[in-house]
Amino acid sequence: MTTRSKSSGSRDLKVRVKTGKGRKLSSKLWLERQLNDPYVARAKREGMRSRAAFKLMEIDDKARFLKKGLRVVDLGAAPGGWAQVAAKRVQSPGQGRVVGIDLLDIEPLTGVDFVQLDFLDPSAPDKLKAMLGGPADVVLSDMAANATGHRRTDHIKIVALVEAAAEFAGEVLAPGGTFLAKVIQGGTEGTLLTLLKRDFASVKHVKPLASRADSAELYLLATGFRGGGNADRS
Repeated sequence: MTTRSKSSGSRDLKVRVKTGKGRKLSSKLWLERQLNDPYVARAKREGMRSRAAFKLMEIDDKARFLKKGLRVVDLGAAPGGWAQVAAKRVQSPGQGRVVGIDLLDIEPLTGVDFVQLDFLDPSAPDKLKAMLGGPADVVLSDMAANATGHRRTDHIKIVALVEAAAEFAGEVLAPGGTFLAKVIQGGTEGTLLTLLKRDFASVKHVKPLASRADSAELYLLATGFRGGGNADRS
């Protein structure tokens, strides 16, 4: 399946994937990237469910919003990498709750409650608050809309998805809460920023080192939720 090239008597450790029968070029390039990605290798070594876990680690190492005892919701949680990080950082004996929600079934994970549900379902906010035992302190979203290959269409879809996630956060967050979501460069103008700046004390973009250099993804970090009538902590 793979070859390792040699040059000048030294070994080139980069893995090359042969273009096998029936394998598309896009699949070949994706597989090569995975095999040569240090974060993929690190995730396997450290028992993390995805390389995306390191993005959340880097962001939280700087912003420090995942604190012991907090209640966390992870939207689009599959395969569970972000929920795994959140559980390690907010839980201590008898404290801290993490709930992950996704359309997909997710393999059980110690310290996390997963629910197979569309977060756009009108019943989702109340169900998640019930699972948490009260309003959330943090809402995470590493979701990405399915790509169509048409740049403008994909841009519109990701903005709409993040706007929906932000609206959901407004339904479940306690005052002072945090919202972190994946966006695309150039994809956070207009309605989304207006919504977040209205509802949060601070809104900024961050790009962790674990995000691939050739990726247009950014993360939008909104802190200090100003609260709403239905977000008071019980």
